[in-house]
Amino acid sequence: MDILQIRPEYIRAHVRALSRSLAGKMMGERRQPPALLSWSGGKDSTMTLYENKRNGKYNVVALLTTVTRDFDRVSMHGVRRTLLRKQGEAVGLPIEEVRISKNAPNAEYEEQMKAVLERHKRKGVRDVLFGDLFLQDIRRYREERLASIGMRGVFPIWKRETPALAHFFVDEGFRAIVCCIDPKFLDRKFCGVEFDEAFLSRLPPRVDPCGENGEFHTFVYDGPIFKNAVEVRVGEVVLRDGFCFADILPLDSRPGSSTG
Repeated sequence: MDILQIRPEYIRAHVRALSRSLAGKMMGERRQPPALLSWSGGKDSTMTLYENKRNGKYNVVALLTTVTRDFDRVSMHGVRRTLLRKQGEAVGLPIEEVRISKNAPNAEYEEQMKAVLERHKRKGVRDVLFGDLFLQDIRRYREERLASIGMRGVFPIWKRETPALAHFFVDEGFRAIVCCIDPKFLDRKFCGVEFDEAFLSRLPPRVDPCGENGEFHTFVYDGPIFKNAVEVRVGEVVLRDGFCFADILPLDSRPGSSTG
């Protein structure tokens, strides 16, 4: 049919259909509620972000990370803030720090966390995504604290089988280093190594493959959701406060550098 012979009503119907399609897509994007994502820089928080990108349920506006200001490092994981910032850049999201002191009491942590959460709540954020897997008491604590300020916890990978999830993480192409281990569960030699199939195959039977009981923690430096790898090298392994920490350094840092 010659385009000059197309009747005007057909053109108008096509334009209306196209407009509805575009409006539907825009409404779908608007319906995606904003959320924070609790971010340690390890595999479970990374898998939470990955799962959310796959299902598109939330618009993650920032990564929420607790930092010990005396050490200038991520709390519990012992990873330098410089690497935390590089992670944020690599996944394309800003880091929202909750800064606490060394050996901070729980009251200090809760006060600082509440201040950050309420600031985001005033901007319209009501949900916080967590990478918890099966520890019910931790989930309950998070839900209760959030409910007290009118917010909600979301757990995208809750009850996922940890052996399958650990292997899925590796199979999907994520790369991570074991940055901290609890020597009550693992030998010091496990600290500072790659989190890969070889690592998983060597784990003692009593150790959860995702370290959900605090047996170990990881630092993720590459994967499908990273625009670029965070280039790092492993420095010395130290024993501090009953845990072994691998000092993960930016690849371009000078030997002996203490820059956070």
